[in-house]
Amino acid sequence: MVRRSADERREELIEAALKVMIRDGVAKATTRAIVAEAGLPLGAFHYCFRSKEELLHSVVERIMQGALAPAVAAGVEGAPVAEVIRSTLRAYWARIEATPEEHLLTYELTQYALRQPGLAEVARHQYARYLAVNGESLATMAGLAGFEWTVPLPTLARYGLAVLDGLTLTWLIDRDDAAAAQALDEYATYLISVAKQ
Repeated sequence: MVRRSADERREELIEAALKVMIRDGVAKATTRAIVAEAGLPLGAFHYCFRSKEELLHSVVERIMQGALAPAVAAGVEGAPVAEVIRSTLRAYWARIEATPEEHLLTYELTQYALRQPGLAEVARHQYARYLAVNGESLATMAGLAGFEWTVPLPTLARYGLAVLDGLTLTWLIDRDDAAAAQALDEYATYLISVAKQ
């Protein structure tokens, strides 16, 4: 029998939690369902996580790690402002289209956490992390194309989060690709208008 380290088991449990939550919903992602998905004994959960809240934090972090990578990799250093902004937003949107179930899960996680006693911090952490990632993405765009934002970065990050969050949720509901592309292009046009070289 191969013994796995605590870190390996932790990773397996995070991946199992994601699978269970995407397939069955957050409410049905019990510790028993998660360990069964991972093929681990129940004691492994309590060995790796102090609580379900800690696991939910880890799930949010895992989703965010994947969400940032495509947008940062999309821009080409020294490219024109409009190209960097539009390619970054297109890369972000390609990730939404490629993993709609994962993004649907993020909304479910938020609602679940806000309604469960003691879990509201998970939702606060989730959106604080979204703000940070959005700010990092905006800073990366500016660095790649060599410009500055004329709107303070924290304000622009919050505004952008509201736009992208709303656009994503609307698309998850109606799957109107053309309308989503037009709205994303409108947001790109706004960002270009507040970029100064």
